[in-house]
Amino acid sequence: MRIFFQTIAVGTLGAVVAWMLGVPAPFLTGPASFVSIAALLGLKTLIPNQIRDAVFLIIGLTLGASVTPEILADAGKWPISLLAMCISVALIMVLGGWMFRRGFGMDTQTASLAATPGHLSYVLSFSTDIGANTAIVSVIQSMRILILTLLVPVAITFLTDADMTMRAPIGETVSVLNLMILAIVAFVLGLILLKLSVPAAYLLGGMIVSSFGHGTGLTPGDLPLWLSSAAFIMMSTLIGTRFSGVTSKMLRQAAFAGIAITLVGLTLSIIAANIVAQLTGLPLIGLIIALAPGGLETMVAMAGVIGADPAFVAFHHVARLFFLSVFVPLVLSWKSAQR
Repeated sequence: MRIFFQTIAVGTLGAVVAWMLGVPAPFLTGPASFVSIAALLGLKTLIPNQIRDAVFLIIGLTLGASVTPEILADAGKWPISLLAMCISVALIMVLGGWMFRRGFGMDTQTASLAATPGHLSYVLSFSTDIGANTAIVSVIQSMRILILTLLVPVAITFLTDADMTMRAPIGETVSVLNLMILAIVAFVLGLILLKLSVPAAYLLGGMIVSSFGHGTGLTPGDLPLWLSSAAFIMMSTLIGTRFSGVTSKMLRQAAFAGIAITLVGLTLSIIAANIVAQLTGLPLIGLIIALAPGGLETMVAMAGVIGADPAFVAFHHVARLFFLSVFVPLVLSWKSAQR
């Protein structure tokens, strides 16, 4: 437990410093950067799986409170943005793989998996099975998630007029009884989704239950600010713990590659988001977060932070994971056939 408490202390310090400095999305960017640096400097960091699952469930409940019938009325425009997501993901993986092979001297399998924009556990399992350099793939993928967590709020600040200060929501707070009911039902649904191997099962379970409760008016009110803020800080801290145990040699080998693929991915996503916004009239801010190849939980949480539609963002990121489940084997098979 000592390692857990010191991890939380560093993450909380990062959140406070980022908030005091006026950094965009301070409860996300602050803990992620501080804990990552601490882990790279040799500090042992850890968030137990049980606490991680509870945090995701709370964030899901928080985000579901913002879903309204008006938001879901735009669902007819989603196929266009889904198509744009698939095209941008395919381009990121193909162009990134080419860049890693030509510019960084990686073998074909390692290059393709390192360039895959998401689905980390799936990618690492593939890496082990086909003999790719799993350590390099892991570090590059972890850097992608961290850098996008830090860069997406900055990009949104420059490209839109969104409020990124994470202020307290205005309105009533959900009652303790309703909160307990939501949490219990969400936990049960999360267990079911987990058995079905659905990504981010507890976060999606919380979102679905909370969306239904708030959309029908059965459980009105936002989650207490202290609870939702603590959950955001904990989740961002979790991102930083990915660098625990990473050696300086591994970091040097993967650092520039991780930065390069992240910038390629973010650039292509912003271009795609602008095109879709022009075609559909959907909000640019939500499109950027929905198409950015970051971690599902982080991007959905960021949607809640800035007032974007979390259901829209979650739907696209879950769709991205399923698309990659099919696209990654196809790319690897095609590359193998060319050898």
